[in-house]
Amino acid sequence: METTPPGFEFEQPILDIEIQLRNLEKNDGHTEAEQEQIRQLRRKWTETTRGIYASLTPWQTVQVSRHKDRPYTKDYLNFAFDEFIELHGDKFFGDDRAMLTGFAKLGRHKVLVVGHQKGRTYKERAACHFGCAHPEGYRKAMSKMKLAEKYHLPIICFIDTPGAFPGVGAEERGQAQVIAESMFLMSQLKTPIVCVVIGEGGSGGALGIGVGNRIAMLQHAYYSVISPEGCAGILWKSHQFASKAADALRFTSSHLAKLGVIDDVIEEPLGGAHRDPRQMAARLKAYLIKTLDQLLKSSPEALATDRYDKFRKMGTYLEQFEDGTSELRGAVVTG
Repeated sequence: METTPPGFEFEQPILDIEIQLRNLEKNDGHTEAEQEQIRQLRRKWTETTRGIYASLTPWQTVQVSRHKDRPYTKDYLNFAFDEFIELHGDKFFGDDRAMLTGFAKLGRHKVLVVGHQKGRTYKERAACHFGCAHPEGYRKAMSKMKLAEKYHLPIICFIDTPGAFPGVGAEERGQAQVIAESMFLMSQLKTPIVCVVIGEGGSGGALGIGVGNRIAMLQHAYYSVISPEGCAGILWKSHQFASKAADALRFTSSHLAKLGVIDDVIEEPLGGAHRDPRQMAARLKAYLIKTLDQLLKSSPEALATDRYDKFRKMGTYLEQFEDGTSELRGAVVTG
């Protein structure tokens, strides 16, 4: 009898059903009773998985977004894009492997892809700094985005980072300033920009390539001003309160869609993107093509204006008073 494979604690009922299925399916020549049992188990797996993933807590969502088999930027490039040509270096300091840039084809569109890359093996993860980009990564991204604007190519950004690299060297080379410069540049580019949070979207490291005409998230990703561990360390002085911080931050796709921070939520395959990366890539490709078709109808000037206004309006809310009146609060754009 097989043992239960490793997985999340909340997935245990799903994993138990998978073990039963494998034990039944590994034998040849099933009887009618066994075939019926397999069908019932498959239905049970679907119902159980749908129920668990429909009610994930924010902390469980963070765990799913960090799954070791979750597709990264390179995976989507392999599954959804054609003729990818990687571009290296920032012409200033070096080449940051945590930030992937290059030209590719998406359906009939020629595009520039910019995205965080975490790496699969420990050696790859160490080389990519676990997806935490240095200043040279953002300078590389800015340099390639200017090329895209020059050649009238849409830009697609894949966000998947716990945050920008926090080391001394990165700070000495202007980490905070270069993120601000990247955001400022993206607000002005006269070409369509589509940003998708495919896993983790932590802090300024995510926002550094997150200023777009359309902001989308995969269903089980998160997008936050800080990681839950970082928030817990500041507020409660211990990472043990990461789950409590995740509840308070309201950073899941459902939260951010209601708050107007993102435009679209891309549904993941049943059980998360890590269970079927190719199907997830097909859904992402369909969304990107549809969105680019819409954005390319606008003029370059309108794209830049729309992008600027979109981010300036974030943070507004309507405050209701006891006398029935209301007042608009927050970052209101005037003039």
